[in-house]
Amino acid sequence: QVQLVESGGGLVQPGGSLRLSCAVSGSAANLNAMGWYRQAPGKQRELVASITNGGSRNYAESVKGRFTISRDNGKNMVYLQMNSLKPEDTAVYYCNAGWVGRVVPTYRSSATWGQGTQVTVSS
Repeated sequence: QVQLVESGGGLVQPGGSLRLSCAVSGSAANLNAMGWYRQAPGKQRELVASITNGGSRNYAESVKGRFTISRDNGKNMVYLQMNSLKPEDTAVYYCNAGWVGRVVPTYRSSATWGQGTQVTVSS
């Protein structure tokens, strides 16, 4: 069983930057990818970015060119660097342990979630 703990959220002005961190512990058997999701009030949770164990990355169109997902296997950490933040980026951000298949190469979330970290972009 995998345990995830997010950190790094906070209040930032539009155009600012934040780096979110996800500490990973426990077993990750049969999982080959990590993803960052976000959920704004009244909206469904949406996939923001994902990264496979091999380093392949994908992003939601709304964050391309602004966000970067990365991982440090030696430190058991996953990061989301967020630049040029916009008010519409305001949400609770969650990391997730999941899977990217070969037949269907899209990220599939597991039931393993962190507690979330709040990101608020406001002037």
